Amino acid sequence: MIHAFIVDDEPLARQTLALSLQSDPEITVVGSCSGAQAAEAILRERPELLFLDVQMPEVSGFDVLEAIGPDTVPIVVFVTAYDQYALKAFEVHALDYLLKPFDDRRFRETLSRAKARLLAGVERRDAGERVLDLLEARERAREPYVSRFLVRERERSLFIPVAEVDWIEAADDYVELHVGAQTHLLRERLAQLEQRLDPAAFVRIHRRTIVNIERVRELRPLFRGDSLLRLLDGTELRLSRSRRGEFERRLGGRR
Repeated sequence: MIHAFIVDDEPLARQTLALSLQSDPEITVVGSCSGAQAAEAILRERPELLFLDVQMPEVSGFDVLEAIGPDTVPIVVFVTAYDQYALKAFEVHALDYLLKPFDDRRFRETLSRAKARLLAGVERRDAGERVLDLLEARERAREPYVSRFLVRERERSLFIPVAEVDWIEAADDYVELHVGAQTHLLRERLAQLEQRLDPAAFVRIHRRTIVNIERVRELRPLFRGDSLLRLLDGTELRLSRSRRGEFERRLGGRR
């Protein structure tokens, strides 16, 4: 029996994967969770097969792999919304992936390959090395922080300097860039965009919000540990209790 574990920040996605896996008599799902709890749960359950979402808001799939270490990493099937260019990294290192949204045929093919590698006993021995190579390649390929955004609006394209953005809000598979009185829509998930922003200038204050630190004028405590940020233009944003410590550390580091 192959023990499988699922890591995804979306409960529906975890449920869908679990139901698909339960139809296979050779697999039992030993657990599922979001990225924040993943490393501890994986080390506890020791699954042979891991379905791992790459882009999660608090802890990315790569962060999870770094936390559990290459010596204990199981066979990994990456679940991702990356484009075809980024998927080349998985292919180069012979790592399986499911591109969201995936169909039943693609799922069965990927699962069949993962099972074959497990049963052969070869891939299990070098799984850690393959993942370590991927992580090292990712570090080498990191692009410098983005300096401007390209926003397409009807028949024109706008170049918006990052420094002019006051705050950023998640909108499903898009983000809204708030620049003064204007709002621009950019096709990119907030978690993905956060990785491209200079952490010395932008900080996540809520699961749906990133703010330009230079635009913050006032911080006021609210009920149950949350706080209210007032920006220079009067905009008020909620700072969640879980992110207040990191926000104050970032703010203090700029003084």
